[in-house]
Amino acid sequence: MNVMGSRIKELRLQKGMTQDELAEKLGMNRANISNYERGQITNIPSDKLDIMADLFDTNVDYIMGRSDVREKEAGTKYFELTEKDEKDIAKKLEAMMNDLDSDSSLSFMGEPMDEEDRELLRISLENTLRMSREMAKKKFTPKKYRK
Repeated sequence: MNVMGSRIKELRLQKGMTQDELAEKLGMNRANISNYERGQITNIPSDKLDIMADLFDTNVDYIMGRSDVREKEAGTKYFELTEKDEKDIAKKLEAMMNDLDSDSSLSFMGEPMDEEDRELLRISLENTLRMSREMAKKKFTPKKYRK
């Protein structure tokens, strides 16, 4: 079990929720929750992480194991993604997925990629775009604009 999986399980149990109840609130099946908790799936869609953070009254960084601060942050950080950032990421992701939909099909070790694999690739690309945008904002925001 990884840090993220153990934290999801810990927070779920503290709220007295079953895996089925959490899955229903997230709009997915129980197997996904079980896989998250066991560390079988580590790239959770950001919208699902946001819902979990609200349900468990914590922050996404704590759930993901990037922070040991469990309380919700008061206010926003200068590097958090804005609505414009979200739109830019969505456009880039759409362009990337369209580029992958060319005449030659995607394959891994000679096997064509199925819809589940395409969705996992899309999630991975989205998470990478989000992280790179946040890292760029942290690195390149002038000190006088940092809050």
